[in-house]
Amino acid sequence: MATLLSVNLAHPRDDRGRTVRLTGIDKRPVTGPARLDVPGDGGSGVGGDLIGDGSVHGGGDQAVYAYAREDLDAWSAELGRPLANGQFGENLTTLGLDVTGALIGEHWRIGGVLLEVTAPRIPCTTFARWMDEPRWIKRFTERAVSGAYLRVLEPGPVEAGSAIEVVHRPGHGVTTGLTFRALTTEPDLIHRLVGVDALAADIREKVARRTAGVLS
Repeated sequence: MATLLSVNLAHPRDDRGRTVRLTGIDKRPVTGPARLDVPGDGGSGVGGDLIGDGSVHGGGDQAVYAYAREDLDAWSAELGRPLANGQFGENLTTLGLDVTGALIGEHWRIGGVLLEVTAPRIPCTTFARWMDEPRWIKRFTERAVSGAYLRVLEPGPVEAGSAIEVVHRPGHGVTTGLTFRALTTEPDLIHRLVGVDALAADIREKVARRTAGVLS
C-alpha cells in the first residue's frame, strides 16, 4: 500500500539569483497534520507553506507537489549524498507510489482529502541553485522523473503515515512522465496531450498553440 512518508513545508529563504525575493523551495517535514485546500492565485494548497514566485508556481492547478522517496533515493545514489524528504521542494513525499507514472487526471485519496494529478514539474533556475549540482536542469530533464503537481478536489487535513489510495485512473494513458517528455525532450509526443482535460490550464494552452494546424 502506498504511504505518505512526510508533509513538507517551506522554510523561506532568499533566492540568491533574484533581487529581494523569497523562495519556498527549502521544504522540511512537519509533525502533525497539515491542511490541504484550494489555494488562491499563486498560492500553495498546503497550509503554512510558501510559494515564492506565484507567476510560475502554485495556484489551483499546482496546489500540491509530490515526489517519490524511491526516486529521491535513486538521485541520492547518483549524486553521492543523502537527500532528505522535501529536498526537491515537494510538499508530499510518498512511498510505494509511481508518481511520475501517475496518469493526468488520476485521483488520490489521503484520508478525507481528494487530489487530482495535473502536471509534471519542469525544473527552474531556483531549483538548480538550490541543488547546487553541475548541469542540474539538463540532468533532471534527461532523467524525466518529474514528480507530479496536483489540484485539491476535496480539502482537509493530511498527516505523515497516512495511506494513499488511487481511486480513479482515466483511460487515456497519458502519464506525468509522458507529459514532461512531450514538453521538453520529445516534442513529437505533444499530440498525445490533446483532449486531456485534467491537464493544468497553462499546459493545455501550450498544447493548443503547438498543435494548431498540425492536427487539422
